[in-house]
Amino acid sequence: MADPNQTKRVATRGPMLETPRRNAILKKLNARPTVRGSAIALAVLMLFVLIAPYFAPQNPYDLMALNIMDGRLAPGAESMEGGRYWLGTDSQGRDMLSAILYGLRISLLVGLSAVLLSTLIGSFLGLLAAFKGGWIDTAIMRLVDFILGFPTILVALVLLAVMGRGVDKVVIALVVVQWAHYARIMRGRALQERRKEYIEAAQNLGFPAWRIMLFHLMPNCLSPVMVFATIQIATAIVLEATLSFLGVGVPVTEPSLGLLIASGFEYLLSGDYWISMFPGIALLLLILSINIIGDRMRASLDPR
Repeated sequence: MADPNQTKRVATRGPMLETPRRNAILKKLNARPTVRGSAIALAVLMLFVLIAPYFAPQNPYDLMALNIMDGRLAPGAESMEGGRYWLGTDSQGRDMLSAILYGLRISLLVGLSAVLLSTLIGSFLGLLAAFKGGWIDTAIMRLVDFILGFPTILVALVLLAVMGRGVDKVVIALVVVQWAHYARIMRGRALQERRKEYIEAAQNLGFPAWRIMLFHLMPNCLSPVMVFATIQIATAIVLEATLSFLGVGVPVTEPSLGLLIASGFEYLLSGDYWISMFPGIALLLLILSINIIGDRMRASLDPR
């Protein structure tokens, strides 16, 4: 005989993503060479991020390791101590290869942290608005409309001007300007699932509201949110790079890719192109890889 508790769980949790469909999605993601190339490029960049302290020739955050006499050396030039700077140095004598590897860590840390916190906050508020309705739904959605009514970069600039510079400050500013997107997407999907039979069955069985929201409604609403979150990682990294380029993002003691690009911008006309070009290429590869994978995920999860 079938276990009634198991039957109850199956009947009230709705149409979860089946294993065959999940395998089909993975097969679609591997179908195009651009997706495979982007996945390989992203994996290589992530590997460099993880091994940066062991692979980088220099710690760019250690001021004692910098030599001003090695400032603005061209790619392939030798240092005063006899070493070689394969990607050149910036105006402070910082090895560009090491700075890029550590800058990737800061950019990815900011992007992933901002997207994770934005997803958690926005998804919870979107679920709450769709499930409860009434004045709670109205209040949350009016707040979402208020936040989305302002330019993202302008709000982030104002917040950082008040809070000051720092990696944690940039993450907070990005969460404030991004969580509303997740709330709107989650609410729209949750309203569709809210009317289905398995939610009504869970309510008739007397399950508490928090359990229905977290264990029955949310798992069936995550697909569009996760795809959007993948694309938003690239957006968060670009926003951080823009803020750092404008001088209100991360501090100079913890340079991200955006700050590295900004530090070499004033030397472009003098011919020192490598100070901005190599961090720009690394940022381009990172953003392009994430966007291609995210766009392909969106197409694969689209039922049409």
